[in-house]
Amino acid sequence: MFAIKNICEKNTSVFTLVYKQGCFYALLIPSLISVTPLSQEAQNGSILTEICAYLCFMSHPQVNTNGFISLAEPTGESEYLGKMPASFGMIAAFLGDLDTTDGAGYVYFRQDKSPDVLQRVAEHISQAFPSDDEIEPTHAIIVTWENVAPQGERGPGGEYARNTFQVVVANMESASYAILLYPEENMQFGSTLIDDEDQPVEVGFNEGKVPGWFSWGSTQGTYYRITEDSEESINSYWCITNNLGSTDFHESQLIMKAPQHRYRYVQPQQPQNPQVLIIDEDELNVDVFSYNYETCSSNKHKCSVFADCRDYADGYCCHCKPGYYGNGKDCIAEGKPQRMNGKVSGRIYVGDSPSPVEFSNNDLHSYVVTNDGRAYIAISSIPSSIGPSLQPLPALGEAIGWAFALQQPDYRNGFSIIGGVFTRQAEVVFQPGNERLTIRQEFSGIDEHDHLLISTELDGRIPEVPQGATVQIEPYREIYQYSSSLITSSSRRDYTVNMPDGSVRTHSYLWTQSIKFQSCPHEEVLSAVPASQQLSVDQIFVMYDSGNQLIRFAMSNKIGSIHSGIPEQNPCFTGRHGCDTNAVCRPAQGKDFSCECASGFTGDGRVCYDVDECSESPQICGPFSVCSNQPGSFRCECVEGFTFAGDGRTCVETERPVDHCQRGTHDCDAPERSRCSYTGDSSYICSCLPGFSGDGRNNVLCECHQTQYREKTACERHREAAQASSSSGGFFFRPRPAVGQYVPSCDAYGAYEPLQCHASAGQCWCVDSSGLEIPGSRAQPGSRPMCKSRDVAPPLIGPTPKADISPLTPGANLLFSQSGKIDHIPLDGNRMIKDEAKTVLHVPGKVVIAVAFDCVEQMIFWSDITQPSISRATLQGGETSLLISTDLGCPEGIAIDHMSRNMYWTDSILDRIEVSRLDGSQRRVLFDDDLINPRPIIADPAYGYLYWSDWNRDGPKIERSGLDGSDRTVLVQDGLGLPNALTFDPQSRRLCWADAGTRKVECIDPFSRLRRKLTEGIQYPFAIVSYGRNLYYTDWRRDAVVAMDRHDGMEVEEFLPQRRSRTYGIAITYPQCPAGVNYCSRDNGGCSHLCLPRPGGFTCRCPDARDGSCVEQDQNF
Repeated sequence: MFAIKNICEKNTSVFTLVYKQGCFYALLIPSLISVTPLSQEAQNGSILTEICAYLCFMSHPQVNTNGFISLAEPTGESEYLGKMPASFGMIAAFLGDLDTTDGAGYVYFRQDKSPDVLQRVAEHISQAFPSDDEIEPTHAIIVTWENVAPQGERGPGGEYARNTFQVVVANMESASYAILLYPEENMQFGSTLIDDEDQPVEVGFNEGKVPGWFSWGSTQGTYYRITEDSEESINSYWCITNNLGSTDFHESQLIMKAPQHRYRYVQPQQPQNPQVLIIDEDELNVDVFSYNYETCSSNKHKCSVFADCRDYADGYCCHCKPGYYGNGKDCIAEGKPQRMNGKVSGRIYVGDSPSPVEFSNNDLHSYVVTNDGRAYIAISSIPSSIGPSLQPLPALGEAIGWAFALQQPDYRNGFSIIGGVFTRQAEVVFQPGNERLTIRQEFSGIDEHDHLLISTELDGRIPEVPQGATVQIEPYREIYQYSSSLITSSSRRDYTVNMPDGSVRTHSYLWTQSIKFQSCPHEEVLSAVPASQQLSVDQIFVMYDSGNQLIRFAMSNKIGSIHSGIPEQNPCFTGRHGCDTNAVCRPAQGKDFSCECASGFTGDGRVCYDVDECSESPQICGPFSVCSNQPGSFRCECVEGFTFAGDGRTCVETERPVDHCQRGTHDCDAPERSRCSYTGDSSYICSCLPGFSGDGRNNVLCECHQTQYREKTACERHREAAQASSSSGGFFFRPRPAVGQYVPSCDAYGAYEPLQCHASAGQCWCVDSSGLEIPGSRAQPGSRPMCKSRDVAPPLIGPTPKADISPLTPGANLLFSQSGKIDHIPLDGNRMIKDEAKTVLHVPGKVVIAVAFDCVEQMIFWSDITQPSISRATLQGGETSLLISTDLGCPEGIAIDHMSRNMYWTDSILDRIEVSRLDGSQRRVLFDDDLINPRPIIADPAYGYLYWSDWNRDGPKIERSGLDGSDRTVLVQDGLGLPNALTFDPQSRRLCWADAGTRKVECIDPFSRLRRKLTEGIQYPFAIVSYGRNLYYTDWRRDAVVAMDRHDGMEVEEFLPQRRSRTYGIAITYPQCPAGVNYCSRDNGGCSHLCLPRPGGFTCRCPDARDGSCVEQDQNF
């Protein structure tokens, strides 16, 4: 153990070193600025040396991420890393090039005056310096470097090595002590890269610059280095397992700044060798200092983004912000509807059956309108052998109703008390048969889509309800008893079974349940909640849908007093208020109330629109991330190549494939002798060029060596023959071809260039590796075909991308079409990254009109009107697919329902709207009447609507129907000219269009029919799409893509393609699909062929080319 001591007494400074093999423990340093020389007696005694007061005023240090504390502002790291001693004073606990920017490494500090910490510090000092009297520190400064990594270095498995270490500086009136602490066997590295060399870290104490003689200039002060220039010397000092932290941390280079201090000249003394003493290990008690990690500084990321963190004496708690409710870990906006998703598994005996009905991972979906307490639950894939018998059990979803029940004055529903993480177990005993069923449910909180997650298990026996029987359940009340971590309830339920023969049977069951949860232990969560509350459930609806094997429940829920009294009449407490489903009802006097849009929405409360946080606060998600707006909220996603760090919010770089050939970081031989070929991932191969031999690598023993002779390639022989065919043959003249002679082009390696041209004829064509012309590739004079390059080796694994398909930039992109190609423009928030725009798909000789994108399979769809067809291609590599090429006139618009996996399109020649599966199969005509020139078409799969416009010059209109073609209606008919472009924003629920006749851009709420003009005076729009804060449209006259703010109608940006020609269709690509499901999302809704959703249900439809296996039916929810 090292123990270094400096006592400032009578202006005398002394220095003592105590050593024990393998350990370094404590340092005592002066707190005075100046000292006087030692007396002769002191110099001759056991006190060995004097040290200048180079570490002073330790109440104002500067903490550096490179593992040291300094007393003045440090110089640049290039001036001290590997170049010690430095010009400034420091305590070097672990000096090296350290990294804390990856989201896992942190630096903490605090100043602590608590008696228990000071007592422990004093005990440690007394053990190291037993002869010191009156050790009474006034305060301690504690600095922790936690999980810091060496800059730019990774271990063999690709993971960073990480170290944790600490410094504690204890200050007294006459002295200061420093304690350096390291884990006993957990230091993972002892060196860092400095100037591309691996150098051991340094531990020691540096005085820095001190005034020179007679105040002339300055000289370098003492640097007492404990470690040597070897990693072994570093490893010999780690002895104390410890974690001592702080109440705050910063990731900046300089954490705390000290004031400037003046130093007075001191005549320097020559330091002596420190005395070495031995301390018996048995005499040393090295209790570690503990750091309370249960603080907001360490755990704030565990709170909801809509919560505040609050520190308590023994820990922290999360509290939802105003306008939100929950337990702080999960918070949702007041008044906002809540969706729930989960799985249901069961093993249930029905009636007297000797064998159980078993099912596993069946989908459960629920939706609660929180401002009126109405809950809807549906469970799919329930076989008919058990489905009717589950009808008496709306209790399967009772916990959902209780969690979001309509609150009466001074009472709180389940979610507002315990949040979304709890377990529930219920026992059902049926009368009179005594059948028993156990229900176990695990609620695991809110996911990234703002859905509450539920897992349900059913086990036991239930009475049989015959096929065709219906069940009616009477309203009931249930009292919930609350304690610190347990909620219990019990009740009796009555239900009536209406038999298929018309008879009626009345039954009942006893119900008991317990809900276990973990509240914040540092405050009494339930102190403001009545010990007993009553859940009232009425308007109960149950139904088993045998055709689709769905069991459905619906009920209205209120939470209030256990005592009977006059019911509340205010509409906010009855649920009959008429506020928007995304609004909270605020009660006033009597029956007066007001509607207020939930947080994340805006409007008058009767009608609420989503706020696009991503557009209004572009930097809300931080660097290397993409913000995705969601109803009432937003979601941050890391871009490709990055992932969330430990805090769940910071995006840090992950291991990404590196093209070493392009970067120049390969070990192939010189490029004039070898070729580097990228093979995917981070791999490459080296090969010698023709005329050289070897393995292609620059490794001295096997580099490429030139051979004595290289045989000419076929291309070189072909070229030589063409050039010599009419040469004069003179000795001093090089061969030249005859006029009109075709001479092949060879690359540097003697291979045929993929593109060959005949100079005299002015024509070009593509050839294969043998020089043979590829049929159909010859272009007209004056133009060149797109030929595949062969200069890069294909990946060794995975599909080879087609040459005419290029991958998209990570994140959101705009796709737009011009004749013969589709280009893309990456988006950075709402800004177009114009410099990175490029062609993503070449389709020569075609006129691409409509463009659409499937976010599930990352596929692009387009229509061509030269030879009418609809095609698609995956952007991850692969062949293009021709989907539909028959019975088409002019397909001008395409819409994708990514949830149901259906495609819709308009045909302005055949005047109809059709639907099919995404692969083009199962075609069906939806509409073929009252259409003249239909063009744009938009699908809203989450809510089941289809929108389109007809630019019929005699009667233009915008229409809407269900995605199954039901409820067709005209939304807009007045004030239209040529409504070419149409888009729907699912967040704001607004339908917008650009009109080439009126030259306006307008929007409408399809439900309230409120219409608003955004701008006028535009040129000739063709297509439009909404993303974030902007509308993006293509313009024929400007040959451009134009961005417009959809809030104020101002044009904010313009992109002019390199090739100036008409711009047609436009679409947006998403890094991930927008959240949501519809009735056809799972198992095609149970339909045999087409599953077409609509608001509140779906329809099973047959294609026009029917077969005997198709069944049509309608389903309502």
